[in-house]
Amino acid sequence: MKTKKFLLNENDIPESWYNVVADMAVKPRPLIHPATGKPIEVDDLVPLFSREASKQELNTTDRWIEIPEVVREAYRMWRPTPLVRAAGLEKLLDTPAHIYFKNESVSPVGSHKLNSAIAQAYYCKQEGVTNITTETGAGQWGAALSLAAKYFGLELAVYMVKISYEQKPYRRSMMRTFGAEVIASPSMSTKAGRKIITERPNYQGSLGTAISEAVELAMSTPNCKYVLGSVLNHVALHQTVIGLEAEKQMEMAGEYPDMVVACFGGGSNFSGLAFPFLRHKIDGSKPSTQFIAAEPASCPKLTRGKFVYDFGDEAGYTPLIPMYSLGHEFKPANIHAGGLRYHGAGSIVSQLIHDKLIEAVDIPQLETFEAATMFARAEGIVPAPESSHAIAAVIREALKAREAGQKKVILFNLSGHGLIDMAAYDRYFAGDLRNYEVPDADIKDGVKSLE
Repeated sequence: MKTKKFLLNENDIPESWYNVVADMAVKPRPLIHPATGKPIEVDDLVPLFSREASKQELNTTDRWIEIPEVVREAYRMWRPTPLVRAAGLEKLLDTPAHIYFKNESVSPVGSHKLNSAIAQAYYCKQEGVTNITTETGAGQWGAALSLAAKYFGLELAVYMVKISYEQKPYRRSMMRTFGAEVIASPSMSTKAGRKIITERPNYQGSLGTAISEAVELAMSTPNCKYVLGSVLNHVALHQTVIGLEAEKQMEMAGEYPDMVVACFGGGSNFSGLAFPFLRHKIDGSKPSTQFIAAEPASCPKLTRGKFVYDFGDEAGYTPLIPMYSLGHEFKPANIHAGGLRYHGAGSIVSQLIHDKLIEAVDIPQLETFEAATMFARAEGIVPAPESSHAIAAVIREALKAREAGQKKVILFNLSGHGLIDMAAYDRYFAGDLRNYEVPDADIKDGVKSLE
């Protein structure tokens, strides 16, 4: 079977984002102000985020939120993205399953992250902001926001998790090419960073640490806002262009997914693909569709974490978020899927997991690289280590379908390519990578103070 691509034209770029919270019977619990103990309001978020992002964050009633035409025009640089029937992978696995992937790796920065970066940078520019800050793990979000900042004439400082800063030098080179300042986190440039370095001089960082530093810089710099790449509701909202396009493309293919799969760190690419399809499960028209979030076994918040209120960062600067968490002081292992090394999950996904509308699996590191290699050889695309968690979960399901002799339609998000991650592949082929398993005692200690 030849590979089939299902292509849309630029007129098919969605005109609105989909807000799944409006359709949820059980809404996510509110964000809590850590100082007052009261639910967060828009004015509480505005010192940190743009006002429009703050309004979107707390919007629980509007199903559709219009995409500004300036943002849609920027999306035309790479959207709509292709939907591809993975015929090569199906043949390799000898499975009756039909496997499709939404190829977000075709964006200028090689990942889905630009969908929200463009939107948030635009809102900051509209509100007269001149400087923005952010964090990045693997560097995909940092690269996306670097391009978006340059597009709208903003200055950007990126705190990049130190282990990824060292493992992925070309990611930081890409950010600098677009004009961003890139700082390895933890750093000596913030109070939070200095405290962490003093207590743990050899600490290789985490997304929680980098968020603390980016938030602190934003709050202490005039005319500056913090811009986030995952976890929060407004980020998930912007990413729904992925699933809304995929709906049209699955109709072109004449099929509807039995399973929707994506990797999971904070929730941006999973939410972007899954939420538009999830609305049909919520309204009862497609009740049997499964939604699978694939996270690393070394950072298993959805599969082994606790549903608690926790900070989104290590220093405790953010609002308290209702989330499945390993504790904001959790120290993730130094796996190569740097974008997934985060202690918690967004409030929407956490509520959906709690209500059993979606499910999660954890994948060991070596299985992800085995899956990535299979996919690359079958489909000709080298996937990012993060995306490879989704591919591994898809392969598991496709082999189950083969054993059962059962046709399944599986849709997954190829959230990014791995062409700047080849050092990780080199280590895999050399046998230098290993699996990491989090002891139960570490998880118990991480959430003990939060319960």
